[in-house]
Amino acid sequence: MEKTKCLIVGSGPAGYTAAIYTTRAGIGSVLFEGMQPGGQLTTTTTIENFPGFPDGIDGFQLMDNMRQQAVNVGADVRSGFIKSIDLSKRPFVAKIDGGTEIEADTVIVATGASAKYLGLDDEKKYAGQGVSACATCDGFFYRKKVVAVVGGGDTACEEAAYLSNLCSKVYMIVRKDHLRASAAMQQHVNERENIEILYNTNTVGLFGDNGVEGAHLVRHLGTESEERFDIAIDGFFLAIGHRPNTEFLGGQVVVDDNGYIVTATGSTATSVEGVFAAGDVADPRYRQAIAAAGTGCRAALDAERFLAEQK
Repeated sequence: MEKTKCLIVGSGPAGYTAAIYTTRAGIGSVLFEGMQPGGQLTTTTTIENFPGFPDGIDGFQLMDNMRQQAVNVGADVRSGFIKSIDLSKRPFVAKIDGGTEIEADTVIVATGASAKYLGLDDEKKYAGQGVSACATCDGFFYRKKVVAVVGGGDTACEEAAYLSNLCSKVYMIVRKDHLRASAAMQQHVNERENIEILYNTNTVGLFGDNGVEGAHLVRHLGTESEERFDIAIDGFFLAIGHRPNTEFLGGQVVVDDNGYIVTATGSTATSVEGVFAAGDVADPRYRQAIAAAGTGCRAALDAERFLAEQK
């Protein structure tokens, strides 16, 4: 069976950064890129908030640059994904999609979190052309334009408030007759004159010839008072939550109520000794590329120190 000092599961800013740091530290590490090499950013167009690129950079290009940097320093970057892993004892044993296994003294989980979507075909059709799951990432492109935010929780309110500082108008499309957000967040939204909340409303489609130009909505869906109408928008933001990609762990590490891996205060260490988590899989709050890269660095340093202590 193949052996490695450190197994990095997942790519993206966290995984590639961890690979760069472990390799430079002289730790033999192997990175499996997962189902979506490069992570969520590969589906994003221009990124203007990642330091070092004054003119912005294409999301796919940024991830390709990170991958190439990892390869250039000697990192073992492989395609494929980890189906399951036994964390009951060290060294850990992971099963790879091709049926082989790899033994690892430490593991860095950098599998990210997938945004939840409504399940509309139009969401795929307009991906990168008006549909986004990150207001902080893409809001800048909708300055003085009209956008819609789907959701009624804290995240939706936070994203709507953020967008209201950039956009001329923000619709909040809320399925229920009330917001689920905290009182403070609701007040934050209600104070913004350019935010309009559409309660009891579902999105059933999007339309536009050159990207999103509007949304087909239904108020009081499935009732006698059902009403169908359209709104003109330039951007459509999903804010109905994220799903951390932790299925392959089989519940062997402690997660919070929303499924995010819990790490020790001031560390990337998980509830299992020798297992560390980096990026969005352990970050329900920030979910930014630069933050993920930072935790990738921290996880690599934590793994290096753990291995040194074991010696």
